[in-house]
Amino acid sequence: MKRMMLFLSMLGLSTGAAAQAAPIPPPAAADDPYIPGRMLLTDIHRIVTPRGVQESFEVTLGGARQWVNVRGADRDNPILVFVHGGPAAVEMPIGWIFQRPWEDYFTVVQWDQRAAGKSYLLNNPQAMAPTLAPDRYRDDAIELIELLRKRYGKRKIFLLGHSWGSAVGLAVAVKRPDLLYAYIGMGQLIDFQENEKVSHAEVLGQARADHNVEAVKELEAIAPYPAADHLDVAKTAVERKWSIHYGGLAAGRQNGDFYFHAGRLSPEYTLADRKAWDAGSDFTMQTMWPKLATLSFEQVHRLDVPVILFLGRHDTTTPPSIAADWLARLKAPAKTTVWFENSAHLPMIEEPGRTFEALLHTVRPLAGADARAKPTS
Repeated sequence: MKRMMLFLSMLGLSTGAAAQAAPIPPPAAADDPYIPGRMLLTDIHRIVTPRGVQESFEVTLGGARQWVNVRGADRDNPILVFVHGGPAAVEMPIGWIFQRPWEDYFTVVQWDQRAAGKSYLLNNPQAMAPTLAPDRYRDDAIELIELLRKRYGKRKIFLLGHSWGSAVGLAVAVKRPDLLYAYIGMGQLIDFQENEKVSHAEVLGQARADHNVEAVKELEAIAPYPAADHLDVAKTAVERKWSIHYGGLAAGRQNGDFYFHAGRLSPEYTLADRKAWDAGSDFTMQTMWPKLATLSFEQVHRLDVPVILFLGRHDTTTPPSIAADWLARLKAPAKTTVWFENSAHLPMIEEPGRTFEALLHTVRPLAGADARAKPTS
């Protein structure tokens, strides 16, 4: 159930803080069999270029202590902040799978949001509970961007939001477009009610076409889904169970184990961190999910920043038709949709080469003269 809750959560500086150089993680526990693999990957992924950056540090955003990881081969490259799904489905322990090529052309920032992953261990969860609201996540992101601009001497950054993180990222683009070269939405959420309604209908249709009696029975039993003013965690768990089964998380796969278990080899996460990841996911889903029923960007008709959507053709976690229709109506300085024909909800892992190509050729040029830094190998 914990991994199911983790999947549901994907929908996923203090200026005086001391930077830590990312040493090989010490053994977290004698019974962690993944330590040798983690140590090997830590060495393989070490940034050794003369102008590279590889550091992790604690920040304070909106009164909450939170954890940040920054990696790149050349600190003159533009910054790209990855806003993970969830809330609380952290990407920091997964990034080792796909992120290394990005780091030749961007300084990539992974951020464990409040009550998520490493940040879950830094605060009292009960003190965090009242603060878990969409506007607070948006403002945390804005504070983080301001701190990164100051720390690394940048005018603007690229902001990439994935799944739930796309709601946070889009909210930042609405409020502070001046901070961004561009906003990139991957698995973009536009309207939570419509998202769940379309997803349920598509998955139920797949189950019926497959003559899957068990799936049809379970999916029909949660109808009407979603309720008009409430998102029920237990009902969402049923819907996502069958969405995953029919490839709505990763195309052509009936489960997400390859993704959810990747953190076991993470250079950034110890066994204790992985346990915190699970705990933060469970806690945040129960606290936040019901609050998201009314969150919608349908009334956003204009943005003063370029917008690029990375959409997986087979995604039923965040059905791409909703975001594509929204983008068609949106007025922005520039807008582009990049379709991933062999992906569902995880293009950066399902089609890592095409994701990197899109970042390099579609996104990075939007930094203009600030993208002049050459990759360092």
